[in-house]
Amino acid sequence: MTDEAAAKPQREHRNRVLKGASIITGVNNSEISVTIRNMHGGGAELRVGVDARIPERFLLYVPVDGIGYRSVVRWRRNDRIGVMFEGTEAKPHWHYG
Repeated sequence: MTDEAAAKPQREHRNRVLKGASIITGVNNSEISVTIRNMHGGGAELRVGVDARIPERFLLYVPVDGIGYRSVVRWRRNDRIGVMFEGTEAKPHWHYG
């Protein structure tokens, strides 16, 4: 292994998925619909509306999983954002899904 290869941490394998999800913000529990493009144990890549105002921290609720992921934005590019998961929560009791 070269020094350069040893210096670069390996990225965790990301499973390609196509899941609907909602970003739930703290403002009146408002929701922003998003699509999860790929996901792994530590985070995900989301497709969002280009003009969507996404806060730095939020709850990402994935109805098909029945889990809310406490998320923090790590990067943004056009209509995509990468998030890191900081933990999970049960389904919000007021959520319809």
